Amino acid sequence: MSTKTRLQGQLTRSRNFLEKILADFKTPQEWTHQVHPKANHALWVAGHLTTVDNFFTSLVAPEKAKDLPGYNEKFGMGSQPVADATAYPATDELLHNFRERRETLLGVLDSMTDEQLAEKMPPGSPDFFTDKASAFELAAWHEGMHSGQATIARRALGKKPLMGGSQD
Repeated sequence: MSTKTRLQGQLTRSRNFLEKILADFKTPQEWTHQVHPKANHALWVAGHLTTVDNFFTSLVAPEKAKDLPGYNEKFGMGSQPVADATAYPATDELLHNFRERRETLLGVLDSMTDEQLAEKMPPGSPDFFTDKASAFELAAWHEGMHSGQATIARRALGKKPLMGGSQD
């Protein structure tokens, strides 16, 4: 299996799982439910992953990055979620950007060869990126971590598990 095929599978599976989690959040109160006052809620997770996908896109294909006014302040690294849905973009807008940024990231990946994926990251990239493929690997891993946060909020709201039985 090629590096590109493996990365496409990871990014697609991680997003499909998170989409199933997010489908159960309906009201502004559910979207911003925090199991702890400093915990990330589902709306923040979706916005944060939007900014991360956009950032990774900017590293490997800067011309495909998008200006998302206010997103870095509300969802960037170090931002703190608030339980007020009105402090964020409308859920429909946010989910549109969430999906569009992943689609763009997957499109960038699809356009690259395995040789291009093995290229070093551009100067100024964070040190934890070893090559361009590592940006896509981190996107999938990072999404898994935040999916865990969203699923905890989902379960705290009384939703049944997506996998593994009918535990209450």
